[in-house]
Amino acid sequence: MSKKDKSNRLLARFLIWRLKHISNRNFMLILGSIIGLLAGLAAVILKVSVHTLQDFLTRGFDIQYESYLYLGYPLVGILLTSVLAHYVLKENLGHGITQILYDISKRSGIIRRSRMYTRMLTSAITVGFGGSVGLEAPIVVTGSAIGSNVSLLGHLDQRKRNVMIGCGAAGAISAIFNSPIAGVIFCLEVILVEVRISSFVPLLIASVCGSLVSLLLLGQDVLFSFSIQDSFKASDTPYYFLLGIVCGLISVYFTRLTYAIEGSILKLKNMYGRIITGGILLGVIIFVFPPIYGEGYNTIKLLLANRSAEVMNTSLFYDFSTDIPWLILFLAGVMLIKPVASALTIGSGGSGGIFAPSLFIGGVGGFVFAETVNQVSGQELASPSNFTLVGMCGAMSGILHAPLTAIFLIAEITSGYELIVPLMLVSAIAYSTSSFFEKNSLYTKNLIERGDLVLYDKDRQVLNEIDLKPLIERDLLTITPESLLGELVDLFKRSKRNLFPVVNQEGEFVGIVTLDQIREIMFDPESQQNIRVESVMSSAPAFISPHENMQSVMRKFEMTNAWNLPVIDEGKYVGFLSKSRIFSTYRHNLIRQQSE
Repeated sequence: MSKKDKSNRLLARFLIWRLKHISNRNFMLILGSIIGLLAGLAAVILKVSVHTLQDFLTRGFDIQYESYLYLGYPLVGILLTSVLAHYVLKENLGHGITQILYDISKRSGIIRRSRMYTRMLTSAITVGFGGSVGLEAPIVVTGSAIGSNVSLLGHLDQRKRNVMIGCGAAGAISAIFNSPIAGVIFCLEVILVEVRISSFVPLLIASVCGSLVSLLLLGQDVLFSFSIQDSFKASDTPYYFLLGIVCGLISVYFTRLTYAIEGSILKLKNMYGRIITGGILLGVIIFVFPPIYGEGYNTIKLLLANRSAEVMNTSLFYDFSTDIPWLILFLAGVMLIKPVASALTIGSGGSGGIFAPSLFIGGVGGFVFAETVNQVSGQELASPSNFTLVGMCGAMSGILHAPLTAIFLIAEITSGYELIVPLMLVSAIAYSTSSFFEKNSLYTKNLIERGDLVLYDKDRQVLNEIDLKPLIERDLLTITPESLLGELVDLFKRSKRNLFPVVNQEGEFVGIVTLDQIREIMFDPESQQNIRVESVMSSAPAFISPHENMQSVMRKFEMTNAWNLPVIDEGKYVGFLSKSRIFSTYRHNLIRQQSE
C-alpha cells in the first residue's frame, strides 16, 4: 500500500471518529484555532525573513550620501520573483486578495494548495529587495489558502470552507499587527461579505491564536508600538474634518493611478520587457525617494517618534533635512509617487499588496497636512504624530473600503482609544469621499466589473454561484447545412427535442432548425428530396461563451426572449443552454443556501 493510500485511510478513519465524538460546532472551533496558529506562524516567518533581508542589503549605507545600490536592488528582486513564479512555482502573481475573493465567488472557496507557500516566497524576495508593496496581502493569501485546504481535509461544505478561509485571513492580520480585533473586522469587511453569528466565533478564536503566536515568538516587536503623547482636543475637529476629505481624495488618486500604471506596464507583452522597464523605473524612484524602499513602515515609525528629519537619510536631499518646508515638499513628493512605485512593483512582476502602501500614503499625508497647518499658522495647532496615525486610518478606509478595520487597527496599534473620535470622523469622511468617486475598492473593482463578484445582492449572489459549464446540453442531434430535408425528418424521428443545431464539417455553428420552421413541408416527399437544410434554417438571436458570467447570460436571454441559446467557443459549436435549466439550478441553490 502506498503512503498516499495509507494517509487517505487514516484520514477517513479520523473523519468517521470525528462524526461520532465531535460536533460540527466544536470541530469548526478546533479547525479555526489550528488555522489561526498556522497563519500566525507563517506571518512571523515572512516578517522576520523580509526584515532580515532588508537589513542585510542596506547595512552600512551612509546616511549623508545617496546609495546607488537603490538603483539595482528593485530590478534584481522583481527579476528573481518573476523567474521563480513563472518557471518554478507556475504561479500568476498580482493582487492576491483579489484572487482570494475570486476563489470564494467562483471556485467555491477552493484555493490552490501551492498558495500556502508561493506568496510567502515571492513577496519575501520582492519586498526584501525594495519592492514598494506590503506583506499583508501575501500573508492573507497564505492564511486563506491554509484555511481552504485544511477545510478540504476536514470535508467541510462550501459555507464552512469560506469561514475557514476567513479564519486564515483573520489570523494573518492579527499576527502581523498584533491586533486581533482588526483581524476579525478585516475578514468581515473584505474577505467575507456575509457571515452568521454561528460562524463568528471561529473567526475570533483564529484571530486570537494568530496574535498569540506573534506575541510568543516576537514579543512586542511588532510593526508599530506607539503610545499617544498628545491628547485629542475638540478644537482640532475642523482640521480632522479637512484631513478626512484629503484622505478620501488621496484614496481616489491612489486607486486610479494604480490601475493606470499597472494597465500601462501590462501592455508590454514580453515578460522580461516588463521586468526591466518596471525595475529600472522603480530603482530611479527609490534612489530619489529612499523612504519608498520596501513597505515604508520605518518611515512611519520615524514620523511618529518625532525624528522626521531622518526620513531624508541616504537621499539626494540630506542637506535640507532640518528645513521643515523642504521636509514637507520631500514627503509630499514621496506621498504622490508612492502609488506609482507600488503599481510598477506589482505590474512588472513583483509580489505584494496595497495594504501597507495605503497605510504609508495615509501616514505621510497626515504628517504633511499637520506640518503644513503648523507652518501656515505659525504655531503648533496640529499634532504631527496624531495626524500621522489618523491619516493612516483615513487612507486605509478610502482605498480598501474598510472603515471599521482602519479604526480598530490604529486603535490597537496605539494600545488605547484616546483617538477614537478623530479616527471615526476621518474614517467616515474619507470613506464617503472615496466612495463618491470610486464605488468599489481596489480589491473588488475589476471583479465586479467582470461580473465575477456580487456584493450585497442575494439574488445576484445566488445566480453568480451557478457554474455555466455543467448546464450546457451537449446531446442535441446536429445536422449539416448541405443535408436534405428528408435527413432532418429522420432526425426528428430519433430525437426527443424539437431543436436541431446546424453545424458544418469544421464544427462551426451556422444556424438552427426547429419543428415549427418546417412543420408545413416536412411530410412533402418532393420537399424532402429537393430542399436543403441551409434554406430553412435560421440564425441564432445571440451566442453564449462557455466562459461568460451568468449576469451576461441572463441579459442575453432577456434581450432575445429566447429559451435556448447556442454555446460557441472560439467559433466552434459546444452545445445549447436552456433558460429553464438555469432557473431550476437557481431554485435548487437558493433552497440549499436557505437551509444552511
